[in-house]
Amino acid sequence: MARSEGRPKRVLAVVNQKGGVGKSTTAVNLSAALGDLGQRVLLVDLDPQGNATSGFGLDKNQRDVCVYDALLGETKIEEIIEPTQVENVFVAPATIQLAGAEIELVSAMSREGRLRVVLDPVLGDFDFIIIDCPPSLGLLTINALTVADGLIVPVQCEYYALEGLSKLLDSVRLVKTHLNPALDIFGAVMTMYDSRTRLSQQVVEEVRDFFGERAFETLIPRTVRLSEAPSHGKPVTLYDPIGRGAEAYRQLAKEVLDRV
Repeated sequence: MARSEGRPKRVLAVVNQKGGVGKSTTAVNLSAALGDLGQRVLLVDLDPQGNATSGFGLDKNQRDVCVYDALLGETKIEEIIEPTQVENVFVAPATIQLAGAEIELVSAMSREGRLRVVLDPVLGDFDFIIIDCPPSLGLLTINALTVADGLIVPVQCEYYALEGLSKLLDSVRLVKTHLNPALDIFGAVMTMYDSRTRLSQQVVEEVRDFFGERAFETLIPRTVRLSEAPSHGKPVTLYDPIGRGAEAYRQLAKEVLDRV
């Protein structure tokens, strides 16, 4: 890990308290696409389900230590970071142990800032740090919001797509006011887009109305290969490199770089 020049270009939390919106899919595939573009990326898996960990082929059931141990101060982040099969991309893995962190951190000192302290020694080693948050607005997500300087919000092109987003934005405002003045919405990305349906097109219009210029132009399509990739422990850029899903995430990565 050779960099060390202070902070990365961006610390981005991928967050939506609704499940099934393509959050971990976006965290994994955006990280891989940025890595392919020569960016050094650390993907922090902060979701007890560990989907971002297994999405890169790391066995979450065979880990002695994970992000949980770093949050509780029992190990250093440098000791849990692992390389992936994508050049330039590293993962700080999660296991189901992380589910206990919500409870154990409740009584901890400076509980909302634990992740910031954990990541501080490696901030200068990466161009991007991407945090995959759990599908809730609990203490783990608040920790991610406290260290991040931008949020990526995946919004699925389905009914009730915008449901709950006002609550998320309320949480962002609270964190911005009390814990992290640098926090802002970096972008909203529309996932599971099906150009054949009127519903998908309506949701795109609604999301662009809601987020304005912060909505990414790139639309992530609903494809079989994109859905299959996690079960093979690969990002779609490796599993189906010339498919529509891989191309969409490459375009998203370019948009992210343009915004930076």
